[in-house]
Amino acid sequence: MDNVHSIHNRIPRIATKALMYEVSLSPKPGLVDRFNNGSHRDMNYYTFIDSVMSFEPFFKQYYDLGRNLHQTEDLSELFNGSRRIGINAEIAMFEATHGINTHKGANFSFALLLVAVGYIIERKQLSTWSATRTTEAFQLIRLMTKDILLNDFDDVHTREKLSHGERLYIEHGITGIRGEAVSGYPILQDVLMPYLRSLDDPILEHNLLKALLLIMGHIEDGNIIHRGGFEAWETIKMEALTLFNDPNEPSEFLEALHEYDQVMIERHLSPGGAADALALGIFLSLLEQAEF
Repeated sequence: MDNVHSIHNRIPRIATKALMYEVSLSPKPGLVDRFNNGSHRDMNYYTFIDSVMSFEPFFKQYYDLGRNLHQTEDLSELFNGSRRIGINAEIAMFEATHGINTHKGANFSFALLLVAVGYIIERKQLSTWSATRTTEAFQLIRLMTKDILLNDFDDVHTREKLSHGERLYIEHGITGIRGEAVSGYPILQDVLMPYLRSLDDPILEHNLLKALLLIMGHIEDGNIIHRGGFEAWETIKMEALTLFNDPNEPSEFLEALHEYDQVMIERHLSPGGAADALALGIFLSLLEQAEF
């Protein structure tokens, strides 16, 4: 019982830790970190800390929702329930940040993942988590969100006020974070997690900074596309992979990353979608390594 109790309390805290690790990584090109505000003028490192801490009670609610609905056959209710909690989580975030959107996308994805983890752990009475269970969680998220694109974008053309994501969908057919969820987060399944699992210690700052570049080289990042367009997005993918594949020593790699951070700041571009994906990967990596 002590082991099971420990799992249920520690998993939401691991999600909080993952977000703290992500914002603390430095330097991150164009992103808020310990060194600077990246390409942002309305937020800083402490804004992100306030934001992360505001989510902690809601992470437990997401996880418990998955556990408590383990007998349901209607998986869409897992998603609908997470959205109801997510509305309050978003309100808490905006209160903590004085109206600044720091983690709206991360909130959406962590909600789905924590619900899925809670559902699987309770249903199978697990006391550990593995890469196989991570795959099951992604499969569950696909089932939970299978109708989201139809439901969320059905009347988007008639709305007067559009979010950045909705505008990208109308203008370019980009489905963003919703599309990632419906597909079972291929950026995590096929790109990030295999890389992190190949490392002796994935939660080293050097390794996680390289992981960020790897994600930037593959992800359809709506933040980049919104600010810079498709040409900027293609350029950044190429540059990020070049830096990722460069066999520099750690000190030289950090120097190159500092320089690239300045380039991204001058371009006023910020790979927020990549940062959110990295935080999810850190969560899963910590979870797969945890001893409960």
